[in-house]
Amino acid sequence: MSTKEKFYITTTLPYVNAEPHIGFALEIVQADVIARYKSVQGFEVFFNTGTDEHGQKIYQSAAKEGIDTQKYVDEYAAKFDALKQALNLSYTNFIRTTDKHHVKAAQEFWQLCNKNGDIYKKNYKVKYCVGCELEKTDSELEDGKCPIHPNLELEIREEENYFFKWSNYQKKLLDFYKDNPEFVIPKKRFKEIINFVKDGLQDFSISRLKEKMPWGVEVPGDKDHVMYVWFDALVNYISTLGWPKDKKKFVSFWPGMQVAGKDNLRQQSAMWQAMLMSAGIEPSKQILIHGFISSGGQKMSKSLGNVINPIELAEKYGTDAVRYYLLKYIHPFEDSDFTIESFEEVYNSDLANGIGNLVSRTANMIEKNLDGEINSKIKDSYLKTDAHQEINQLISGYQFNDALRVVNDMVSLADKLIDKDKPWILIKTDKEKTIEILSAIVGRILSVSEALKPFLPETSEKIEKIFTAKKIKKPAESLFPRI
Repeated sequence: MSTKEKFYITTTLPYVNAEPHIGFALEIVQADVIARYKSVQGFEVFFNTGTDEHGQKIYQSAAKEGIDTQKYVDEYAAKFDALKQALNLSYTNFIRTTDKHHVKAAQEFWQLCNKNGDIYKKNYKVKYCVGCELEKTDSELEDGKCPIHPNLELEIREEENYFFKWSNYQKKLLDFYKDNPEFVIPKKRFKEIINFVKDGLQDFSISRLKEKMPWGVEVPGDKDHVMYVWFDALVNYISTLGWPKDKKKFVSFWPGMQVAGKDNLRQQSAMWQAMLMSAGIEPSKQILIHGFISSGGQKMSKSLGNVINPIELAEKYGTDAVRYYLLKYIHPFEDSDFTIESFEEVYNSDLANGIGNLVSRTANMIEKNLDGEINSKIKDSYLKTDAHQEINQLISGYQFNDALRVVNDMVSLADKLIDKDKPWILIKTDKEKTIEILSAIVGRILSVSEALKPFLPETSEKIEKIFTAKKIKKPAESLFPRI
């Protein structure tokens, strides 16, 4: 095992009852930036993602399409794994909740909670949202419907289930939150979950009758029940690290950081943490919560025809263009809007006319006027700037949009210096001064390239290749051809 300091980060696992969407693309790209940044800092990074493949929605969707449930989840898992290439992601592990190892880990986790006296069986009646796979109290409903899935009718369920004693963990959770003031980012979401827990916790159902819903992990010692999808799925965050068998690996990386959407706040920061406490496992280190993405001010839905597929978007406009928009123009914490019109406008203004044009015009001037050669010593003296320290601080605070604003300022400054010094005119009277000016500009561009590594890794690599070559040449195609 490596002696490097370890860093573990995981996304939530998307439910495989639909195609990958832009909201999850935001989550996994945010996680990727953090993972790449930590890697550059010298950490050994374990970056986890995967697919959540049990539960009623999956079972119903497969039945509706008339195909075997395992075949159904296999097909959709492959679609989500395709995000790795489409978005140039650096994740090191892709876990599926149908993996045999995960199933055994979920059952072992259940037994630990049971031994601790936190699992019991009772009859219950509840309002249930299939869309959320969660029970709903009247206070959570709007006009009698789930605010996240208003188009779905709530189900009234009455049956015998196993329950987890969440009510036992109110004080422990509140004490943990008090001792870890940076546990949930942003603070707005942290206050939200603290207030939720303060209001009191109700024990939640963690099983379903197998005869009604057979697609799930079998409850240890009771073949008539399968685990409730959330209980099973949450265990992936530790099963992916080899728990419970590979204790050495698990201990070296856990606890870790989690990235999730605001609709996952309760599950990740309260339910899962209580479950970990019950099993005698240290809680997570930190949870980053992002907002929702709408389209033209409306919630994305198939019926409205405004759903954005990130793979198709990347195929049309390029991977780094998609990453850039998600990181710069989708707020890291708040709800944001996405339209193709705004995307194309940003593409042309920030990328084609920004970094793309700067790289092209600089390389062209050096190739035409200096036979592709510059002064490496002058170039190297401009590689590191104060902006890098600011960018590092902003990434550490997960302010990806502001970090890219600083990068854009670096690009603008280089452009202004070119326009001010006019090297294409100066070359006619002072070649040495022209070499000095363009060498300094190249240093600034490579400084931009370094800053872009966690954000736009492909673009960063291309820039470095152009300006570290023995002979600098204008690239055959712009980094970002204008739309």
